[in-house]
Amino acid sequence: MTTQSPAQPTPYPQARLAAQPIGYWTGAAYREVVGRIRTELATESLTQPHWWVLNHVAAAPAHWTRTELTAKLTRYDDQGIDFGDVFDDLASRDWLTETASGTLTLTEAGEAGRLRARERNLRAHEQMHAGITEEEYVATLDVLRRVITNLGGDSDLPE
Repeated sequence: MTTQSPAQPTPYPQARLAAQPIGYWTGAAYREVVGRIRTELATESLTQPHWWVLNHVAAAPAHWTRTELTAKLTRYDDQGIDFGDVFDDLASRDWLTETASGTLTLTEAGEAGRLRARERNLRAHEQMHAGITEEEYVATLDVLRRVITNLGGDSDLPE
């Protein structure tokens, strides 16, 4: 099997690139990246909020309640998701259980589904990072974090 080099964007002079609107490019990158992740998750009939719930519960079984996890994850939601529906969907699939005290744990089926989705997402992330060094990636994130800070936003890393 031959590995294909990642596609390269059309080169432009630095002055022309420096004049580009960052809002456009961050939005375009967001749509491509999140669109790809959502496509990969959809193969398992999952949304990003499903993914967030699965990963948080897997990392700390019997720690989170619906209320606590909803409060933590709402920050990342850009679609107005009803997290109650997400919890109910995962429970109806027998992927998530809830104790009498309200704490959440993944079932074997839930962990298996999470791992399948994780593998697809890892392949998508490999494609996104193709031809980009770790230093370039970190520099990009640092610039974006400074833009966010300059505008008064929260540039801390997500937990």
